[in-house]
Amino acid sequence: MVKMRLFRMGDKKNPIYRVVVADSRKAATGEYIEQIGFYSPTANPVELNIDVELAKKWIANGAQPTETVKSLLVKTGAMEKSAKLSAAKTKTKKSK
Repeated sequence: MVKMRLFRMGDKKNPIYRVVVADSRKAATGEYIEQIGFYSPTANPVELNIDVELAKKWIANGAQPTETVKSLLVKTGAMEKSAKLSAAKTKTKKSK
């Protein structure tokens, strides 16, 4: 399966991310198919640059964005915000 995900780069405590399209079976810092943008959360103001046309093309071809990439695509206008994002990934405590 093809996923759109973040590829971490940069120094310690100063991350810069590439937004890439990669095979989900590859390592997170392994090879990728295509770079479609970058994201620098520590810059002031935050830098976000995504090629909207490439992102839409990959989504149309079946690439699944991760939750973080999905929120970045909504900010850039490449995707519309869905009514319901995926469920929270926290576990609930069981009562005894």
